[in-house]
Amino acid sequence: MQFRIGYRTLKTALGTAIAIMLAHSVQLEHYVSAGIIAILCIQVTKKKSLRASWDRFLACILGMLFSVIFFELIGYHPIVIGLLLVLFIPTVVFFKASDGIVTSCVIILHVYSNGNVTTELLLNELWLILIGIGVALVMNLYMPSLENKLGNAQVKIEHNFKRIFEEIAVYLNTGESDWDGRELTETANLIDEAKTLAFRDVENHFLRNENLFYHYFKMREKQFEILERVLPLVTSITLTVEQGKMIANFIQELSENINPGNTAFVYLEKLLSMKSDFENMELPKTREEFEARAALLHFVKEMEHYLILKSSFKGMKKQEKLNTLIKVEEQ
Repeated sequence: MQFRIGYRTLKTALGTAIAIMLAHSVQLEHYVSAGIIAILCIQVTKKKSLRASWDRFLACILGMLFSVIFFELIGYHPIVIGLLLVLFIPTVVFFKASDGIVTSCVIILHVYSNGNVTTELLLNELWLILIGIGVALVMNLYMPSLENKLGNAQVKIEHNFKRIFEEIAVYLNTGESDWDGRELTETANLIDEAKTLAFRDVENHFLRNENLFYHYFKMREKQFEILERVLPLVTSITLTVEQGKMIANFIQELSENINPGNTAFVYLEKLLSMKSDFENMELPKTREEFEARAALLHFVKEMEHYLILKSSFKGMKKQEKLNTLIKVEEQ
C-alpha cells in the first residue's frame, strides 16, 4: 500500500493544533478537548462537516443539561453516570444527533470530575465546543476542486466505451477477436469511483442538490449494463452475414463519436433507417443465417435502448481542453 498524506489529514492535523492553542490561550480547563472536537468535526465534505458540527453542538448542550439535572439532584457517583447515559443516549438519538454522543460524553465527564456545577464550568465547556467546531468549519471552508478528477474519469470511460465498440465491430466483420476484455472490469470500477466523486462534489456545495457529472455517470452506468448484456449475444453469432457487416460499420462510426454531448438522436435515426433496410432484404435461407440475423436484430434493439438513454441526457459541453491535458495510456 502506498504511503501518502492526504488533504483531509493535513487539515485535521492543522485544525487540531489551532483549536488546542486557541483554547489554551484563553486559559480554558481541559483545553485539549477542543482539539478532539475539531478532529471529529472535520469531514470529507462541507455538508457532512456542517452536519457533524451541529450534531455535536446539540449533543453537548443536551449533555450539559443532563449533567446539571442528574449530578446536582442525585449526586456525583459512577452509578449516576450509568443512569444518565441510559436516558441521555436515547434522547440524543431521538434528536437525530447520535454522531455527537462521544463528544458529549467527554463534556459530561468533565462536569462529573469537577464535582459541582458552576457557571464558570458551563461557560468553559461551551467555549471548548465553540472553538473546536468553529476551527473545524473554518478548515473545511475550502475543498479542493474535483472537476479535473471527474473530467479524467469521463475521458477514460468514453475511451473504454470506444474500445468495446471497436472490438464488437471487429468481431461482427471477421467473426474473430483476441480481445482480453480488460476494459470491462476497468470501466465498472471507473463508473463506481466517478459516481462517488460526483456525489462528494454535490456535498461540497450548499446551494447545489444535484450534479451534472453524477447524472452523466449514472447514464453511462446504464449504458454499460447494456454493453455487458449484448457481448455474449454478439459472441454467440458464428456466421458472418451482410447485416452483421452493416451493423459493424454503424458501431465503428458510433465508437468514433462517443462524447459527453447529446448527439444520440443522429445515430437513432441511422439505426432506425438500417432496421428499415433489413426488413426489405431477402429472408434467411438457412437456419444458421436465421439465428445469426435474429441475434443481430436483438443486438440492434439493445443499441436502440442504449441510444435512447443518451438522448434523454441533456448533455455536457465537450471538454476539449481537458482531453488535451489528460493522456489515456493504452496497454
